[in-house]
Amino acid sequence: MTGTHSAPADRALREALQRVGYLADEDLATTVWLAGELQRPLLLEGDAGVGKTALATGLAKALGAELVRLQCFEGLDMAQAAYEWNYGRQLMAIRLHEGDAKGVKESDIFSREFLLERPLLKAISQDGPCVLLIDEIDRADEAFEAFLLEVLAEYQITVPEIGTIRARHIPRVILTSNGTRELSDALRRRCLYHHLDYPTLSREMAIVKSALPEADTRLVEQAVQFVQRLRQEDLIKIPGIAETLDWVSALHRMQHNTLPEDMAVMLTTLGCLLKTREDRFLLGADRARQLIEGRRAVGVAEKSSGHASARAASP
Repeated sequence: MTGTHSAPADRALREALQRVGYLADEDLATTVWLAGELQRPLLLEGDAGVGKTALATGLAKALGAELVRLQCFEGLDMAQAAYEWNYGRQLMAIRLHEGDAKGVKESDIFSREFLLERPLLKAISQDGPCVLLIDEIDRADEAFEAFLLEVLAEYQITVPEIGTIRARHIPRVILTSNGTRELSDALRRRCLYHHLDYPTLSREMAIVKSALPEADTRLVEQAVQFVQRLRQEDLIKIPGIAETLDWVSALHRMQHNTLPEDMAVMLTTLGCLLKTREDRFLLGADRARQLIEGRRAVGVAEKSSGHASARAASP
């Protein structure tokens, strides 16, 4: 019989994520579960601040797994991502054997003990469960993408001096992308995919209440409504969930139970949400008050709304 409800294992993962503070919707939880069942990497795309990195952190906690993070950047190469030799230790070993009649063999210094594990090698070398987070893959070069595909195809890395090192446990792999460049078709085909958007009003409220249970419910409701409206503005940097949490935490520490009525006080806290000079100057006291009250603009539309309300109130 066909149904619309999650499978028990799917629900169990969603509940496990919720217990560690990550509130995933049903679609996301199902995709994460399927990625684990199929032993496929999961590619998460979405704007900065929607919770992509936090998912990997939450998944590692929920599974009791080691979290290994590879932060991508332009020019990232194999030595920084997979492994490199500890040349300092190798040189010391050679000097220690200088007086030895047998000397030191190449195989002695090119052994596993002289190998420095970077995130990719560390992840496939784990003796237990592991979550490998490859963060902001879109910042790396296409050449690195090709190397990464080789690693993810068989979950193994070949070190010429030693041989092939295979994963003892297949890691759960999460790749994140902010969409700064288009990823290759080959990488997309290799992964399961999910686009993570900004949370709905109710979900963001639940996230904030879960993370900051001591904050007043009225403050959380008003703050989240304000942020949701603020995201509709023409901003350079749209505030994400992390910024919402920072702002509510700041207001709570300032002992506010609701949003400040004094706009001067309100504006002093907006550095938690607005991270560019242009965005900060865009939001003055008048516009901030309009967003608090849920008004889109000042002018004809607002007057029309007022007339409509008056007519509705007339007998």
